Amino acid sequence: MATAVEGGGGEAPHRSPEELMAKAIAPVKPQYLRPPPVRSSGDSTGDGDVGKEKEKTGDAAGSGLVKEKKSKRQLKRERKQQVQSVANMCTEVARTGNVDSCPFGSKCRVNHDLETYLAQKPADLEGTCPFDSEEKVCPYGVTCRFLGTHKQNLIIQSQDLQRRKSHEINNLDKDLQKSLWKGKVKFPKAEAQLKLLGLKGGKKERLETDGEQDEIKDESVKEGDKVEEESITDDESRPLKKSKNEVDAESTHETNNGTCCVEEDCENEIAEGKIENNSPKDSLKSSFKVDIVPKLQLREKKLIDFRGKLYLAPLTTVGNLPFRRVCKGFGADVTCGEMAMCTNLLQGQASEWALLRRHPSEDLFGVQICGSYPDTVTRTVELVDSNCSVDFIDINMGCPIDVVVNRGAGSALLTKPMRMKSVIQAASGIIDRPLTVKVRTGYFEGRNRIDSLVTDIYSWGASALTIHGRSRQQRYSKLADWDYISKCSNNAPEELNVIGNGDVFSYCDWNKHMSQCPKMSACMIARGALIKPWLFTEIKEQRHWDITSGERFNILKDFVRFGLEHWGSDNKGVETSRHFLLEWLSYTYRYVPIGLLDVVPQRLNWRPPSYYGRDDLETLMASDSAADWIRISEMLLGKVPEGFTFAPKHKSNAYDRAENG
Repeated sequence: MATAVEGGGGEAPHRSPEELMAKAIAPVKPQYLRPPPVRSSGDSTGDGDVGKEKEKTGDAAGSGLVKEKKSKRQLKRERKQQVQSVANMCTEVARTGNVDSCPFGSKCRVNHDLETYLAQKPADLEGTCPFDSEEKVCPYGVTCRFLGTHKQNLIIQSQDLQRRKSHEINNLDKDLQKSLWKGKVKFPKAEAQLKLLGLKGGKKERLETDGEQDEIKDESVKEGDKVEEESITDDESRPLKKSKNEVDAESTHETNNGTCCVEEDCENEIAEGKIENNSPKDSLKSSFKVDIVPKLQLREKKLIDFRGKLYLAPLTTVGNLPFRRVCKGFGADVTCGEMAMCTNLLQGQASEWALLRRHPSEDLFGVQICGSYPDTVTRTVELVDSNCSVDFIDINMGCPIDVVVNRGAGSALLTKPMRMKSVIQAASGIIDRPLTVKVRTGYFEGRNRIDSLVTDIYSWGASALTIHGRSRQQRYSKLADWDYISKCSNNAPEELNVIGNGDVFSYCDWNKHMSQCPKMSACMIARGALIKPWLFTEIKEQRHWDITSGERFNILKDFVRFGLEHWGSDNKGVETSRHFLLEWLSYTYRYVPIGLLDVVPQRLNWRPPSYYGRDDLETLMASDSAADWIRISEMLLGKVPEGFTFAPKHKSNAYDRAENG
């Protein structure tokens, strides 16, 4: 039998619950504790950080296997081999069951051999096809992993098919995507608004920001900002070259408020000397009696009252559409799509536009975008406003990820209040739906600054402000500072919805924060929903739910069903659903059932020791081994492919051991 390690579950019986909680260890009842599993030295609990050269795979917690990073040439060769593989069936032939249905005929690059494909196709999964019914026909045909349950004849006409995802909203139109690729999409409202604010092309604003340095007194910070500006200039401005064309009189691009062809007229008058080319803002004011795009006052906007609503945070990777559907079923009132980068949306990247999709059950839905400069963000806001069905648009100014911050977006904007002002003013001036902002307390720990900007953020045009009670430097270590969130709420105008965020993990946490911050509108729920999505039900019903392992397994079943509807029922869709299920399981294992705890409720920063559940399934769900997560996925989606490996994208063990005892 393995010996107990320091801080592990083996020593828990010798410590009181108070001592365990002081060490940030969940106080599990002694009769359920077990020695921690024996693992090779250096192995962790499935922590997978993006950007590492080597990532643990397979049984990431115990096998010691590593996955070497592949070169671009290797990846390109593998993609080519996959296209030419027998397993890659022509979609048109698969749908109709007719080899002659492909419009490319013999020139098609993928497989048309139905017999060969069916001979090597993986076995069907248990259950029924999520698409096939009396009213619908499965669009995947012979490639569907539930082929044996299809009620319809395989040989059908493709024009009679009802395309999958027809129930989802905000799909990227192919014509729009091609226009974005070619830089032919015009942004008349954004261009006019940038001119009115003197931010045409973002150049003036960038010079102002560089010159003022946003009142940062630390010289080292100044140097870091300069390097950051140089590193992101090319990256952010490159896609804008495609979309910076002036709007001419012949432009046919229509928006919700009609067309705008004023820019060329203004440029012509400047060229003819009728208007002095001193300031675009002054020129427009002197030339026109009525503003081209009148900036809507906040009282004219379609406001959303967030007071008392349960708001599911936009969660990167795991906050996908199937997961949001699960949370809606448990009572989430407000949902928001995953963070989408502005430059990628403007370039027409299908993978980024997929983050904007909305399910009809999401009755109060917003999208979150992230960008560095007002021109990029404003064009994206106009693009989303014109082509998507959303209730509000959220601008992320708090993301701590290095890749985002190094591009001058996310938390980097907290060091540049003048740029924050330009971004919010420009974006809020072109839409009539609410614009919200999400921030952290500050960039550096101990140097909070949002309390001094709350009133300004409202005056710049934001309808709601979400404050995550940690600095960028803290990431997710230590507990959220709710005293500071309360201070910001007290400083905010009455009309501004202030939403707190951080460590809400029970209805007790919700009640405590709402009572201590009476001026706060609501609490945003993030990691708490990842670990136990039934948290919304607990808050609404004001109770601790001692959920059984069977009920938790049914939640995973619902997620898989929603995933197959979203990503598809063919082999690719099944494996995509499996991947995101595993990403979610890298969080859910941290839940400790209420019946096993000496102290209720569980806190978000508690580390669960090794323990036995009340049944085998509960014990399996408590495992921090990726191999056990894969076993759970096989119970829902069948055997994994040969050579399958998995490493979590995000650091599931988000609490830091050194910081929390």
